[in-house]
Amino acid sequence: MADIARPATCQACGRKLPVQAGKGRPRCYCDARCRDAARRARARSGRDERKIVKPLLTENIRQEYVYSVNDLPDPADPVAAKVRDAVHRLMQELAGPGAGSPLDVVAAARELSAAAAEALQTGVDRARAAGHSWREIGDVLETTRQAAFQRFGHPIDPRTGSPMNRQTLPGAADQAVEILGCIIEGHWADARRDFGERMLEVVDADRIASAWAQAVGEIGAYERMGEPLPHQSGDATVVEIPLFFEAGNRTGQVTFDQAGKVIGLFLLPAPG
Repeated sequence: MADIARPATCQACGRKLPVQAGKGRPRCYCDARCRDAARRARARSGRDERKIVKPLLTENIRQEYVYSVNDLPDPADPVAAKVRDAVHRLMQELAGPGAGSPLDVVAAARELSAAAAEALQTGVDRARAAGHSWREIGDVLETTRQAAFQRFGHPIDPRTGSPMNRQTLPGAADQAVEILGCIIEGHWADARRDFGERMLEVVDADRIASAWAQAVGEIGAYERMGEPLPHQSGDATVVEIPLFFEAGNRTGQVTFDQAGKVIGLFLLPAPG
């Protein structure tokens, strides 16, 4: 057992872990997802091609990028090809700091993000075709089965037999992240900037601050934010964002109307 005096870093993603005080087993990972990623990395570590990376000369994060690229086959699948090409471009931009504009890194990262989103949809479609339930998919995405279906499903309108429109409000995910960021940082008034008229009437800055304080009081200090999951609900766009705290989780839910105004804001219990 160890007496930990300083915060450690996650052995999978490199993020700083919360301070551990007193006796106990040292914490090595952010959560189960990072622990599983580390397990997969260990399983791959025996492959000979990994030896082309010199650990003493390669940063941990960049080393993971190289490993990932080495694992990729020469893909015939166009989605896999997009991911491979986007990874290569981002690696080139990151590997040559000062060689180009920092905006080139942003553009390359954005390209990879779009390719990853397409790959995620493809992965969900394949999981469904393989017989996995929406609950299982939601568990992997750290959200509810309903939110997973609303984002990735392909519902058919029972009235017409045609696919239903799944288009969400452009920029809703980024807007929701900004709103929750204001709450996390204690900028209660700023969090209300995009509120619709009804929300401005019923939800003031004090009410937001009180709800956040209640969450912190119940499950400890805030640690990090997960991936936003936008989906369409009628004419509204709902964005669900996993929020990780010291002793539990919450789901931040922000609902937008078609004009981009906030018509709903909740801190919900995380799916069990």
